[in-house]
Amino acid sequence: MRWLHSAIGFAFTLAWTAGWITLALLVRVFSGPQARLPLRMAARCWAPGLLAGAGASLQVEGQARIDWSKPHLFVANHQSVIDICALFRAIPVPLRFLLKEEMKKMPFVGWYAAATGMLFIVRDDRRAGPLLRRQAAAMLARGQSLCLFPEGTRSRSGEVAPFKAGALQSAIDAGVEIVPVALHGAGQVLPAGGFRVRPGTIRLGFGTPLPVRVDGRPVPRQALAEQAQAQVLAMLRDWA
Repeated sequence: MRWLHSAIGFAFTLAWTAGWITLALLVRVFSGPQARLPLRMAARCWAPGLLAGAGASLQVEGQARIDWSKPHLFVANHQSVIDICALFRAIPVPLRFLLKEEMKKMPFVGWYAAATGMLFIVRDDRRAGPLLRRQAAAMLARGQSLCLFPEGTRSRSGEVAPFKAGALQSAIDAGVEIVPVALHGAGQVLPAGGFRVRPGTIRLGFGTPLPVRVDGRPVPRQALAEQAQAQVLAMLRDWA
């Protein structure tokens, strides 16, 4: 019967996503260039519905550590596509993501991402990096928060890969704090590869924000990457 549950979940996911994105795109036409309302629709409507449809409960910790009046670069470990739902739901401000270029080709999801100002990266293209970092820095400097997965891809084993330092340069350039985010349980609810939903609990924790300047000098991005990963690993160990 598990296959039937997954098939129903997949059909629900497609229908729910198509419906809410269609509505969000219509709202986007009238909401102005910042697209705040369509982004908040993802957090308040689309993401909770998909989490509930998957039978996932979300536990959030550490929100009080964050000054939500300021923009941040959120860096999270990556276990599952449902990570995005958890992050949308847990972060109480309009949030944009850095997505792989292939997402642009996906009906509805790609349209929504482009319309709301998400950023896209062409993997394995060294020339794309500098432009992307400038775009991300400009977004953060405008007061918009951004989330990315510095491992570069989803973990199939649950192990956290080293955080790529280049992805954090945009925060240094914009002068905004980096917030480590730990995700646990998402890979069990919706494992990488295929669509096999398993009800469960997803835990999401916010670490201590990392300043990108100390004594007026920029912190090396490799050091920031290592500090962010260390905080994520520490939270995951506490939950094990």
